[in-house]
This record gives sequence, structure tokens and C-alpha cells, in this order.
Amino acid sequence: MSDLFSRRWLASMAVAIIAFGWVGGLAAQPYPIRPITMIVPFPAGGATDTLARFLAENMRERLGQPIIIENVGGAAGTIGVGRAVRSPADGYTLSIGTSTTHMLTGGLYTLPFDLLRDLEPIIYIGSEPLLLAARKDFPANDLKGLIAYLKANPDKVSVGIAGVGATGHLAGIAFQKATSTKFQFVPYRGNAPAMQDLLAGQIDFMMEPSSNFKSLIATDSIKPIAVTGKARLRSSPNIPTVEEAGLPGFTASLWYGLWVPKDTPKDIVEKLNVTLREVLADPTVRKRFDDLGIQISPRDRQSPEALRVFQKVEAERWWPVIKASNIKME
Repeated sequence: MSDLFSRRWLASMAVAIIAFGWVGGLAAQPYPIRPITMIVPFPAGGATDTLARFLAENMRERLGQPIIIENVGGAAGTIGVGRAVRSPADGYTLSIGTSTTHMLTGGLYTLPFDLLRDLEPIIYIGSEPLLLAARKDFPANDLKGLIAYLKANPDKVSVGIAGVGATGHLAGIAFQKATSTKFQFVPYRGNAPAMQDLLAGQIDFMMEPSSNFKSLIATDSIKPIAVTGKARLRSSPNIPTVEEAGLPGFTASLWYGLWVPKDTPKDIVEKLNVTLREVLADPTVRKRFDDLGIQISPRDRQSPEALRVFQKVEAERWWPVIKASNIKME
């Protein structure tokens, strides 16, 4: 009887050891073991959505799991960002966004979350300078001429913006302050209708992300004045920067980043960061970014901490502009 008991006990222990090893093996499996969701805080088809889908495909090849794009638009991106903030901190929900969705909205809205604390930075992806572009028959041909015309015609020039509080709106306010000029902002529901009116001569100029104007520049349908980045566009090297054109120190851009919910394990944050660094270093990816008009962030600014610092610096720059301008959001 004791021999039978011993054999059964040994058999039970063997099963337990095997089962423990199997469960332990599951727990030790490297991240990720299932599909990842990337929340885009805009409807499908826009610039951020296009970038997200391109990055997702390149990440899939390196992570071995598909990246599913979930478009959650509304309220200048705050609904989608809020969805990411409330998601489990397990690395299976990513939040891609822009300076508008992950920085400017903190100064524009009273949010139920803290943009600077409730998301863990992964990487500062890159930036897209704005382009000052005028209607084809605008009297001025360069930046100095534009500033002179604005000073000679205060509040008579109309500037189309993609929405109240958007990047182009705030950059325009900063431009007024830097040049001591005044002009009228005309808000639209996005860049497309504003550009239609620019082509039709219904508004005088715009200051919006440069990629929006790529086809119009190619067809010589508008008058490009200057780009607000620190370097010229590779796709349009003949357009000077604002600094080169005579306004030192003025820069503005729409920038892109990637985040995960707060308290995501550090090893997962590190793996995602390393993966994105590899993606951004790929020559094919770099060529595609050039085509999109996005300048990839410098290698030494691709750490999670670098994005955290940059996000804070940008908030310290732009939130006071929002407050001083008394912008009212509907």
C-alpha cells in the first residue's frame, strides 16, 4: 500500500512540476505575445493616420505581432488620448499623436487627465515645419515683403486656420507678436476647406504643416513664402526658412510622438523605444519620411526621457500663449 501511495505521490509531483514549468514558461514569454493596438486620435485618412499605419507595418516586422490601428477622433484628439490613458498599462495599447493632441490641448481644455503625467513617453518621432503660403496673386513675394504689407494694412489681411487653437492658429498668434503685426484669423474645419479658399483667393495666406501644400507647390498654385523649421524642406529646397528670410529665432512645427499608459513596465517601454529607433534608422523609412515632409528626430533625442523633457518645454512655451490670447474653445 505504501508503494502504491509513493508511486501516486511521485506521479502527482511530476505532473505539478510539469504544469508549473508550463505556466512559468508562459509568464517568461517575451513581450509581445498578442496583437497591439495603436490609438490614432483622428479619423482615418489624415496625416497622423497615414504615419501611424506606416510605422505600424514596420514595427510588426520587428515585434512579430500585428499593430491594429484604432481611429478615435473628436474634441481635438482628447477623446482618443483619454481612451489610451484609461487602458491597461501592459504595453498592448499605444498612443500616437501630435503636439496638438499631446501638448496644446492641455492648455486649451480642462481635461480629466494630465498629459504630462498620465502617459509614459516612448519616443519623439519627428516634426513637420509649418509653411507660410499666400494666394498666388498676393502683393508680397517674400517674408520681408509680407511683414511690410501686414504693417501697412493692419487687420485687413485674412489668414485661414484649420481650427481655433490648432497649431497654425497659435503659430500665427506668435508670428503677430514677433512681427508686431495684426491680421484676421478665419477658422475652418480642417486644412482642406481652408486651402480651397486660398486657391480661390478668398483668404490671403495660411501657416499650416508643410505637407498640406505639397501638391499645390508642385503645380505652382500658391505662393510659398517661408518654412518655420530650422532647416529647409528636402522636397522644396528653394523655399527659405523664416530665419533665413529675415525673422531670427522664430520656429514652429507640428511634432509627432508615441506614448503608452502610465506605469507600463520599464522593460516594455525600453523594447518599444528600441524598436522605434530601429524603424527610424531604416533608409527606406527615412526616404518615406522625406516624402511625407517629416524631419526625423535626432538620434540623441529619441529616448523616452527626451520626449518627456521636450513635451514639458513645449507646454511651457505654448500654454502661456493660449492663456494670454484668451482663446475660447466651444
